Amino acid sequence: MIIKKTDKRLQDILNRGDILEGEYLQTVLGIIDNVRKNGDKALKEYTLKFDRYDIDKNGMEITKAEMKAAWDALDDRLKKALENAKKNVVEFHEKQLESTWFYDNGKGTYLGQKVTALESVGVYVPGGKAVYPSSVLMNVLPAKVAGVDEIVMVTPATGGHVNPVVLAAAYLAGVDRGFKIGGAQAVAALAYGTETVPQVCKITGPGNIYVALAKKMVFGKVDIDMIAGPSEVLIVADSTADPDYVAADMLSQAEHDELASAIVVTDDMELAKDIENSVYAQLAELPKKEIAGKSLERFGAIIVTDDLDEAADIVNEIAVEHLELAVAHPMEFMLKIRNAGAIFLGQNTPEPVGDYYAGPNHVLPTGGTAKFFSPLGTYDFQKKSSIIYYSKEQLMADMEDIRVLAESEELIAHRNSVLIRKDD
Repeated sequence: MIIKKTDKRLQDILNRGDILEGEYLQTVLGIIDNVRKNGDKALKEYTLKFDRYDIDKNGMEITKAEMKAAWDALDDRLKKALENAKKNVVEFHEKQLESTWFYDNGKGTYLGQKVTALESVGVYVPGGKAVYPSSVLMNVLPAKVAGVDEIVMVTPATGGHVNPVVLAAAYLAGVDRGFKIGGAQAVAALAYGTETVPQVCKITGPGNIYVALAKKMVFGKVDIDMIAGPSEVLIVADSTADPDYVAADMLSQAEHDELASAIVVTDDMELAKDIENSVYAQLAELPKKEIAGKSLERFGAIIVTDDLDEAADIVNEIAVEHLELAVAHPMEFMLKIRNAGAIFLGQNTPEPVGDYYAGPNHVLPTGGTAKFFSPLGTYDFQKKSSIIYYSKEQLMADMEDIRVLAESEELIAHRNSVLIRKDD
């Protein structure tokens, strides 16, 4: 597991998200086309085939009563934890809100930007290998804060069952409508609409390779948050780091799935060896040791560098989803970081506090896309319209410049639409 920066294994890790796309793309395109053409009929076929759930017999929609019943039946301690997490997430995202603004240039021109919430959003909540009530909160609450009119949740009902904690979180977060469908077919339904599922303006939320590719394929028909790849963490550790803490944090990422990646970058070879030993000791006790073990075997690494400056260079090159700074001076080191989805400062800030509770969103750019993508936020659920007002006097003052520019592009009708307003 201990490697140098130049080791080919590092590139294999960084490219892991590309290995499956071609294999599944045609399947996803076929599903999308079928749902677009056949609507509910296609959804019924796919849901019975993949989730073993008969929509005709048991219904597709999750009622508000089902959500409330799940919330009412929830353990009080879990209720309190979810309520506290909601409070933190709402408080953080309220600070991100953007407002409409105008300015007057004093010459008869008023310019501005009108900020408007999206009308509808579809939220995909995974099923299968894990239960994700945290994904419900992280996708729904920023949309609520932004003022979205309708939030539609889709989640697979494997064997006819939707996890009650997911339903409870949907009730707490304020989901308006829910549907027991998953996979690429659920994404297609949200993008194009069916007889039962409403078409939305934007789709957010994580999922497997089918879901990720489906979101990629429907982008343009609707907006999406991002193309989410396998989850990842990178931990920068110096001689002050506790090897057991670092090992535990690697494993917390590796247990997600076999494609998850956990990387440590350190300038201390002895620490690297201690971390490696601790990883395998802790791995033996994990309930999901098979998943975590495969993840570490394929996509785990401890990179030893000459110094922390080189470590910072590696961080910025990888542009990781979750970055932990287990170093003596994390605030100082953070100033060297340009590319990361979320940055966790110090040894008492493990990645799970961001996943569940702190407040910042856990929907983050993966696979190096932190070089140009940001975490999910209220700004993802608002759109902007430019506002322009010209007085007659200002139009006359600017007319000659506009005429010259229009003629330079050989767009004579553009020129004429301005010149026709010229004073006689």
